[in-house]
Amino acid sequence: MNNPDLAKYVKNWGRKDDSGFVAILESSNQPVGAAWLRLLTGENKGYGYVDDRTPELAIAILPQHRNKGIGTQLLTHLLGATKTSYPSVSLSIRATNPALSLYKQLGFEVVPGSETINRVGGISFKMKIDF
Repeated sequence: MNNPDLAKYVKNWGRKDDSGFVAILESSNQPVGAAWLRLLTGENKGYGYVDDRTPELAIAILPQHRNKGIGTQLLTHLLGATKTSYPSVSLSIRATNPALSLYKQLGFEVVPGSETINRVGGISFKMKIDF
């Protein structure tokens, strides 16, 4: 929330086009991750912007709960629920992010010509899945 470029993905959550899922750990009833979509347009475009009709995907899993299939389940549910609302979903990802293989497995493809130097000096690019 302290970085304005990232805060736009969550600030004032609950707008008309916002949607997402939260993963809750059954044993403790605690949230351990979330995946959500937000339509970011105009002056508020996000890192994964491709057009005004495509929402951007964001996902976060607590570090101690990664690599347990939670992200896969969240994305499967979110993408399934989104197919009737949007023609596609986009995201931005660092080239070194281990989730890259998961996105490819789910059907996301790299947007040609979208490589850029990210805010920490590495390479990022956009990915998109069409329904």
